[in-house]
Amino acid sequence: MHKIDFAKLQDQYQLYKTEIDEAIHAVLDKSNYIMGEEITQLEESLQEFTGAKYAISCSSGTDALLLAMMALDIKPGDEVITTPFTFIATAETIAFLGAVPVFVDIDEKTYNIDPSKIEEKISSKTKAIIPVSLYGQPADMEKIQNIANKHNLKVIIDGAQSFGSTFNNITDSAWGDISTTSFFPAKPLGCFGDGGVVFTDNEELAEKMKSLRVHGQSKRYHHKYIGIGGRLDTIQAAVLNVKLKHYKKDLTLRQEVAVKYTKALLGNEVLTSSKNIILPYIDKKATSAWAQYSIRVKNRDELQEKLKLAGIPTAVHYPMPLHLQECFVYLGYKKGDFPISEIVSEEIMSLPMNPYLTDEEIEYIVGNL
Repeated sequence: MHKIDFAKLQDQYQLYKTEIDEAIHAVLDKSNYIMGEEITQLEESLQEFTGAKYAISCSSGTDALLLAMMALDIKPGDEVITTPFTFIATAETIAFLGAVPVFVDIDEKTYNIDPSKIEEKISSKTKAIIPVSLYGQPADMEKIQNIANKHNLKVIIDGAQSFGSTFNNITDSAWGDISTTSFFPAKPLGCFGDGGVVFTDNEELAEKMKSLRVHGQSKRYHHKYIGIGGRLDTIQAAVLNVKLKHYKKDLTLRQEVAVKYTKALLGNEVLTSSKNIILPYIDKKATSAWAQYSIRVKNRDELQEKLKLAGIPTAVHYPMPLHLQECFVYLGYKKGDFPISEIVSEEIMSLPMNPYLTDEEIEYIVGNL
């Protein structure tokens, strides 16, 4: 068996090569590298795809979170509730603005923030909640939105992994006050570098974020806000314009790969009888963009090593929850504070996941597992 490619980014490029090359060369021919017309095209297409009123492209998923919090005036000393089981950017951006990340443990099935544990963490300093749509599946947005409304809090969705997913048949780009996503190359919709977008239905927030991404300018060299250099490159927008046209198909293929995985894993007697493997769970109100296909196993390191020898790459998203990271020592958390996040971080393992995994490859991976 040949070595399996985790994300098959090259396969995707070859599939759309002619269109992508033409789109990139069109930008090169015009030399409009910053804020070229492809940016407007992309933002309009993203609005159409999601149903969100405003889509504002930016330089990364991390900067999308920053722009969202800056637009909502998150200030030093403010508290923002989020999950400790996520990529560092979720809480790093809160801390970067001088605000305080307040962690809430996750739901053991979905690995997303547990809404039933949010209210006890709300204080007079709480300004917002940032749920993360982990591995491609939105958190319980209905419950979270209700809590936010009750306590007059803002909701920012970290949808870095979940573009195209839904909760209650509404795309997660249209939930919350502001929703964000990432176009990092390995994401379900990825560009050829860094990129991101913020979505909102609020015109005032949209205008503010448009200004914040260009150093807070109201017009050239006139600065209304303290902002950042947070624009998306025109070349990346050109790549995304091509890939977005094919994205519905890619999402369907991801869903099919996930179903095949689950079927093959459930159909394997050795695995089902051993009971030491936990498969992904998708809430019946949600659909996932399947950024990852993550299982839980007890003997992860040993298993990863053996699969590697068989030419099967795996990944761990994420091996250490944020409350135990060195950079957050000052928050005063300790081991045992968020037991579910801690257990999951020791057992979680992502299998190769992309729209182009073949039936033979899935069979080979499951057989080796």
